[in-house]
Amino acid sequence: MTILRIPTSPYPDQRPGTSGLRKKVRVFQEGPYLPNFIQAVFNAIPSHLGQTLVLGGDGRYFNREAIQVILKMAAANHWGRVIVGRGGLFSTPAVSAIIRARRAFGGLILSASHNPGGPDADFGIKYNAGNGGPAPESLTEAIWEESQRLREYAILEGPDLNLDREGEMHIGAMSVEIVDPVTDYAALMKQIFDFAALSKFLSSGHFHIRFDAMHAITGPYAHYILEECLGAALGSVVHGVPLADFGGGHPDPNLVYAKPLADLMFSDSAPDFGAASDGDGDRNMILGRHIFVTPSDSVAIMAAHATCIPAYQKGLLGVARSMPTSRALDAVAAALHLPCYETPTGWKFFGNLLDTHKITICGEESFGTGSDHIREKDGLWAVLMWLSILAHTNMSVDRLVFEHWARFGRHYYSRHDYEGISAHAGAQLIKNLQSLLPTLIGTTLSPGRTVQNADDFRYQDPVDGSISEHQGIRLLFTDDSRLIFRLSGTGTEGATLRIYYEHYERNPAHQAKDPQVALADLIRIGQQISGLESLTGRTQPTVIT
Repeated sequence: MTILRIPTSPYPDQRPGTSGLRKKVRVFQEGPYLPNFIQAVFNAIPSHLGQTLVLGGDGRYFNREAIQVILKMAAANHWGRVIVGRGGLFSTPAVSAIIRARRAFGGLILSASHNPGGPDADFGIKYNAGNGGPAPESLTEAIWEESQRLREYAILEGPDLNLDREGEMHIGAMSVEIVDPVTDYAALMKQIFDFAALSKFLSSGHFHIRFDAMHAITGPYAHYILEECLGAALGSVVHGVPLADFGGGHPDPNLVYAKPLADLMFSDSAPDFGAASDGDGDRNMILGRHIFVTPSDSVAIMAAHATCIPAYQKGLLGVARSMPTSRALDAVAAALHLPCYETPTGWKFFGNLLDTHKITICGEESFGTGSDHIREKDGLWAVLMWLSILAHTNMSVDRLVFEHWARFGRHYYSRHDYEGISAHAGAQLIKNLQSLLPTLIGTTLSPGRTVQNADDFRYQDPVDGSISEHQGIRLLFTDDSRLIFRLSGTGTEGATLRIYYEHYERNPAHQAKDPQVALADLIRIGQQISGLESLTGRTQPTVIT
């Protein structure tokens, strides 16, 4: 087979973000856009020669075509071996698990996570390093720099491979192994959890679950683990076949996009436990009968009960949360005398803490939780954590949550997303808030609510000393409330403004309010101080969680 070296020129928009490079499918399909970015990745890691790469995606539109291109480019760039999920499928947690289990050099994940799929929707590519986690900023910057000096890309001339037949084959001198995408991940879950106890619990006929895979990648994993291995009733997993357009849905596990599940869980016919996962399988939503568990409360409850899980029975090393995540985890850490770290948004910031054994469990308010078993957040792992805790405590979801609040206090919390605002308006809003920061400290914005501190969050990594600035505007009040403003970098069009509201309530008699009611004053302050309506024209959020 002949290696072709195709002349090309740089694209000005290939700087990877927090979650790799995300664009519309049609952008990746145009000319050498995909080959350019892949070549930039390979150039940025010259020590890959002869090494092993893990490759797969969530099955969204253009997944198979992209994998064929990447395989031929990997062969031309002298990778030694590529491990590919059958059908081109791998969940993001599975890629991380296989990188670590097989001691691979790294992996390429083809996904745009919770963003929609289809010919007019989104596609993405993310490189994960040898620890199984997202590329650090130093590497994403190196990829960007390589993309801007690119003059050619290398690709092997040859036929496409059959991605649907497991086994080993070759493309040029490079070995390609097609594997079952579920096997290695399921084996890891069996090491972490007590499958015998979970099987007894789920097959008893007394506890019923509903897992909505949203026609995304987690379906095959959930069918095998929850139904086949653990004995949950057939039909417990719904929308379990991955589809290129996610069945026309938006694979984001929240109360808006997973509305059928939410409606079921708040109905008279609700099962005992409900959960959903997203496009690439790294996020989760947890519900009980007539109760939605916020991701911030979820990770705190996991940390409080982690020692009932075999893998964590010796205790936790520490915990971490992203800055916008509520401080419910901090309260648990204080009670258990554990270190608690606050990082910027982005799972990669947990990597150093996990690699140096400073933490065991970590989480983000954006429906992501995980532990030191891999270096990605993990949706199905979170579901197994919850099921294990419920089996151990013999409690319902609502009782477990209420008892947690009674012990640690309730952190009323809500995130308001304003999707698709103009990038200019979003940038101006943040700029205006930055200019206000010096004047806000000591200002009383409503009765009993005085600004104690106001800043633009800056993070210095406690392991390598690297600094990340401008990670979100924070207002901290004297009553332990918080108000946070961030622009999200995970979409492909315009900007998403996220406003986070948090209020701490220690008194159990006041812990049963609707969060939107309990946070009404903070919501008013946030809208007013940001100039939201005048800058964006928005009066209501797109999504409330």
